[in-house]
Amino acid sequence: MGFGERRGFGERRGFGGPREMHKAVCSECGKECEVPFKPTEGKPVYCRDCFQKRKKF
Repeated sequence: MGFGERRGFGERRGFGGPREMHKAVCSECGKECEVPFKPTEGKPVYCRDCFQKRKKF
């Protein structure tokens, strides 16, 4: 097998198919959003915009 001939090369992301998205409310701005994990009670969840802002610090 050469480069690019591996099974599944470029076909799927992660561990098999599309991610299951879960509805959540951003802990910072209060906007409804979807995240690729099941939110845990008591832990903050951030929308894409707020997550990017926090990531810079």
